[in-house]
Amino acid sequence: MAYKLLAVDIDGTLLDSEGKLRSETEEAIKQGLKRGMIFAISTGRPVQGVQAFIDRFGVDLPVIAYNGAMVVLGKSRKILYKCSMNTEDAVEIINLGNKYGTCVFAWADDRLFANNLGERAYEYSKISGVPPVILESAESVAALGVMKVLWYDTVEAIGEYKKKLDEYFRLDAHRAIGDNVNYHTSQPYFLEFVDKRASKAKALEKLGEHFGIDRSEIIAVGDGFNDLSMIEYAGLGVAMGNAHAAIKEKADYITLSNDENGVAHVIHKFILANDND
Repeated sequence: MAYKLLAVDIDGTLLDSEGKLRSETEEAIKQGLKRGMIFAISTGRPVQGVQAFIDRFGVDLPVIAYNGAMVVLGKSRKILYKCSMNTEDAVEIINLGNKYGTCVFAWADDRLFANNLGERAYEYSKISGVPPVILESAESVAALGVMKVLWYDTVEAIGEYKKKLDEYFRLDAHRAIGDNVNYHTSQPYFLEFVDKRASKAKALEKLGEHFGIDRSEIIAVGDGFNDLSMIEYAGLGVAMGNAHAAIKEKADYITLSNDENGVAHVIHKFILANDND
């Protein structure tokens, strides 16, 4: 099979445990690009948060942002697909996070809103590449069109919040919101919410349509539960060696870890090795 598009997650996949892009992986990506491979980044971050990669590879890098709620071409900023949260759902999730006393972020209008500007706000700002502004009210932010809500807390707290939400959304009064929203952990200390219609799989489908590429010609690589939908959707779904066991069970192939250039291994094995086929 000649694979034409490679979509990779960033944290825990493209980057090593120190948050760095290893030279071997960077070189493999550049070799793939020279041979016509379409390289896409699939992340929970906004497109601004991956600007360094767009600049680094020098192409109009396709970006699946906000865990699939937006697909955009990185250089031109052409939006191929966008799916914001329902206004009422966004308000409920923001207010619920405030009630639980966690650090709440909302992405809307290409801005990062935070319910407080403490240490966690600036830690997350470094990751996203966007300075936070104060979230004055859930209603005013939701009116802008929320792409994603994120709660940031300790690993233990996030685990407890997820259990509470599972129970909360089973109640008749809140079932509709639970039916409208996807929530999962991209990192053990992040709980992320997007519209139910948004997923990395749906975004990958839209990207394939744009480039005229069938799903059988796509490779998706990831390590987290937010990557699972695209791993199951792609013609070749790849789990990193450092991925959770449940992710590995669903993958077609398990590559090396992010500290062993797992993405480079995939490129060499499935793209560069088949270059002359």
